[in-house]
Amino acid sequence: MPISLKVAVIGAGLCGLIAARELERESHEVVVFEKSNRLGGVWVYDPRTESDLLGIDPDREIVHGTIYKSLRTNSPRQIMGFSDYTFEGKEYGDPRMFPGHQEFLRYLEDFAKKFGVTKLIRFNSEVNRVELLESRNEFVVEWKVNGVCSTEVFDAVVVCNGHNTQPRVALDIPGILEWPKKQLHAHNYRVPEPFQDQVVVIIGNGSSAYDISRELATVAKQVHLSSRSPNVKVTKLDKYNNVWQHSKIDGVFKDGTVKFEDEVSIKADTIIHCTGYEFHIPFLKTRGIVSVNDKRVSPTYGNVFPPQLAPRLSFVGLFHKGMTFLPAELQSKWIARALSGKLSLPSETEMLRNVEQIYHEMEVNGIPKSYTHSLNFKMDYIDWLSDELGIIRPPQKLKDYYARFIERFHNDHEGFRETFVEDL
Repeated sequence: MPISLKVAVIGAGLCGLIAARELERESHEVVVFEKSNRLGGVWVYDPRTESDLLGIDPDREIVHGTIYKSLRTNSPRQIMGFSDYTFEGKEYGDPRMFPGHQEFLRYLEDFAKKFGVTKLIRFNSEVNRVELLESRNEFVVEWKVNGVCSTEVFDAVVVCNGHNTQPRVALDIPGILEWPKKQLHAHNYRVPEPFQDQVVVIIGNGSSAYDISRELATVAKQVHLSSRSPNVKVTKLDKYNNVWQHSKIDGVFKDGTVKFEDEVSIKADTIIHCTGYEFHIPFLKTRGIVSVNDKRVSPTYGNVFPPQLAPRLSFVGLFHKGMTFLPAELQSKWIARALSGKLSLPSETEMLRNVEQIYHEMEVNGIPKSYTHSLNFKMDYIDWLSDELGIIRPPQKLKDYYARFIERFHNDHEGFRETFVEDL
């Protein structure tokens, strides 16, 4: 007979919503804790910014919202959404293949309503503590509403708090902390107008760096992109008269000068760090069993289960550089079925051995620790999860479509949204 457990889900973003849906399908009693007043997580636009624009001060008031006003999806509708409730075919006023963030938020709201997830959410409930009890079979969850703390004991916890809250800043640049001009992380960028007629330096070569630099080019005097990649071509961008691509920053100076390794120096008004985020789970107390360091949450078997606490503690969304929606759904199914006893995990020893082997191979091959949860834009992990669940792997048609999209994404980062028009 299937086991029914009382399960806490931390976060009502994309991952929290699909986890709650899959847990309830397995007849678990589910409570979703959400610190804000609405669901959607990273897809909720918040015009506010933090007092510490770099996000270094641990005591700052954290603004969970991280998207800029003009943000559009990086993925086409055809590979967004969940298997039985696709995003393709649903329109809420923005029918583009790569719509704005408002469109996808509406989709998530409809998903939660259709599958009865909204009623499971406790809004305005910020989780302060998830602590493992002595029995190792239960967790106490402490949360705060309007300054009042409450606690409740759960049989299991699924952590879905996202990884776009704690900025990762380029603090290794000589002189960066003493630089007197304005600095911010992309987490606190919203609109271009405050940068009118400025000289702006953007550190990074990911999607946010591309999007923000092109938007700033419409108002700024100059935009200078800096990349650590050894393959970067130092050049003035063809389509812009005021955007330059540079190599890594060699150092910054108190007179406002920014010197690049390509020997070019400029005087800048603002530096924007488009340098990604850390995994940040400050509320999780496991007596040292689970640690977070350099974007690695360890140990986690299959990016989901800490072996010593499996399946009672799990994570959904510990991945990047790849498809988001399908792996989040498969992880959620895996957790829900493991908790109900419908499928068995390997022994604790076997899971730990697997994790240690992966970490060892990464070290031998010179792969940085920060790439631990990277899917590297491949479908292998999705196939592996499907096998663990005993279900059919995604069709080759989807894999081919995704491969074509990723190729276009890498080869034409600036215009891929307009040029990629293929149907699935």
